[in-house]
Amino acid sequence: MPVELTLLKAAEELRRGDLASVLRARQRLSGLVATYPDRLDLRERLAAVYRVLGDPAQAGRWSYLSEARDEAEVAAFERAYRTPRARLAALNWVSGEHTTETARVRLAALRAAVSEQLRAELAVTDDRDSSWVANVLVLLGLVVVLLCFVIGAVTVVVWVYRWFGG
Repeated sequence: MPVELTLLKAAEELRRGDLASVLRARQRLSGLVATYPDRLDLRERLAAVYRVLGDPAQAGRWSYLSEARDEAEVAAFERAYRTPRARLAALNWVSGEHTTETARVRLAALRAAVSEQLRAELAVTDDRDSSWVANVLVLLGLVVVLLCFVIGAVTVVVWVYRWFGG
């Protein structure tokens, strides 16, 4: 179904206002956003549907890159998706060749926050290297396991030799 026809059907369902129609409109618009992730107009329409449904976190998610957005919805989105990496993944932004300057600035800030989050995680990871005591204990454990394996294999060979040898 062409995009414009799908948008007309979703708008009609949204105008009806009953829950089943609004949910169908949400489904149609979600499909369009998944197909055309860089179209801000589709994201704004999906945000409007979530406003009707009373879901401010999702409304903030889909209006996050819009020129005009409700800061309370954005705050709800940021509470629902606590880390910058989770927010960036939730936005499902692909390319953005035909995007606005506002969206570019917001995406750049979010990507910078993701980079900072990754740097912080890597810094913590570097500090958590295992100590030499832990490495020695692991090595001793491996030696014990290998020794048990060798003793077990020798025992089986001796048992088979006695069984068939007599």
